[in-house]
Amino acid sequence: MRQKIVILSGSGLSAESGLPTFRDAAGLWKQYSWVELASPEGWEKWPGLVLEFYNERRAKAWLAQPNAAHRAIASLETRHDVVVITQNVDALHERAGSTHVLHMHGELAYARGTGPSGKRRRIDGEPIRLGQTCEEGTQLRPDIVWFGEETRHMAEASEIVSMADRVLVVGTSLSVHPAAGLVLAARDDALKVLNSLEMESVPRGFEFRPGRATEVVPQLAAEWLR
Repeated sequence: MRQKIVILSGSGLSAESGLPTFRDAAGLWKQYSWVELASPEGWEKWPGLVLEFYNERRAKAWLAQPNAAHRAIASLETRHDVVVITQNVDALHERAGSTHVLHMHGELAYARGTGPSGKRRRIDGEPIRLGQTCEEGTQLRPDIVWFGEETRHMAEASEIVSMADRVLVVGTSLSVHPAAGLVLAARDDALKVLNSLEMESVPRGFEFRPGRATEVVPQLAAEWLR
């Protein structure tokens, strides 16, 4: 019987494909605060610097390859209805074959105008240049949720989690809010699993499976496919 499965994924999953987490990536730019590199205030002050930072992240994301955990998550679609709700801004879930992905923090694969309409344009791994504009004539910026901006798809994501028969949390310490609060929407009778290298506390009702996602998730996916 097909079941509704929701995957909540975070940066630890992409880290196993060789991508640094946001704070690790920002650490390469030690003379700047990582908040300054990802905020409307930083964009207003140093737009060229912000573009350079995200162009570097985008290039690294396009060189990275989906790992065994990404592919295992995608394989669940052969027998179940699967939605991936991710804090990650890369396209590794889609490139692994997942077809229903909600990006809560935006997507590196897109740029958008800075005018009221925020018109999006797919750029994949290409850089954004200062002076490059959208069809409406406004400067393009990364289609990323910066500090001080509203997390995307929260209401939809909460509703999806509340209807899930099974929930897998992978690659996140559940410390980034409001996305971390989505686990609270899971039904009491849902099968709930959390995979991470380590956790200070595990949400009530979740089974904790410690270890690398590339080892734990394929095993779990095999169980759920049986």
